[in-house]
Amino acid sequence: MAGLAESGSNPDVDLLYDINGLAKDAPPWFDRVMEFVGEYGILFGVLLLILCCWWTVRRRGGEDAASSVAALVWAPLAAGIAVLVNVPIRGFVERPRPFRTHQGLEVLVDGKTDYSFVSDHATITMAMAVALFVAHRKFGLVGLGLALAEGFCRVYMGVHYPTDVVGGFALGTAVALLLSPVAMALLTPVTQAIERSQRAGWLIRARGTSVDGDEQGAVVPGARKEAAGAEERDLAA
Repeated sequence: MAGLAESGSNPDVDLLYDINGLAKDAPPWFDRVMEFVGEYGILFGVLLLILCCWWTVRRRGGEDAASSVAALVWAPLAAGIAVLVNVPIRGFVERPRPFRTHQGLEVLVDGKTDYSFVSDHATITMAMAVALFVAHRKFGLVGLGLALAEGFCRVYMGVHYPTDVVGGFALGTAVALLLSPVAMALLTPVTQAIERSQRAGWLIRARGTSVDGDEQGAVVPGARKEAAGAEERDLAA
């Protein structure tokens, strides 16, 4: 298979060597950064992005606050379901990691003994990014960019073929989109019930926000009565 990569007759392996070859030319400190980013950093980044979107949604309030939060809750759930779906796929395909069948790769992460297709990291990040995009376009675009960067990192690290990453993107997208109607039908009533709760309602809408999304100003005790009295005097005059 290494010969196929050199001859260019296998685009998947050829692209693997091209991208992973960047790791050989990079300084060691940069490879350590890429190792952390590709293994943990981007995953935490997407989760942080979802939290930031939730904070924005709850502060904005509005009639769709409960459904928006339900869509955000679906993002990590979609990632978890996609990983579960990937378990039988990996067992059926049984594709070894690229460094097990190809020589000369710069492998940045040790201990990868499971199968390669499809990439769990690519599946997780894309599932969360697509679900986030459905909930909020601006945050979702950033999430999609992070998911694409995750796929590049996995090939750069020498632990996945490019087609492993593409397969993960497809799986994550399919789960996030196809199961979204069912998830929203189940999650939205839950978030609406939480919204009506006096103790947990702040999880859906920030204190002091109205249903139409406008923030209500602080009310000084007695101010409403004084305003009403002034209005009555004006009418009497």
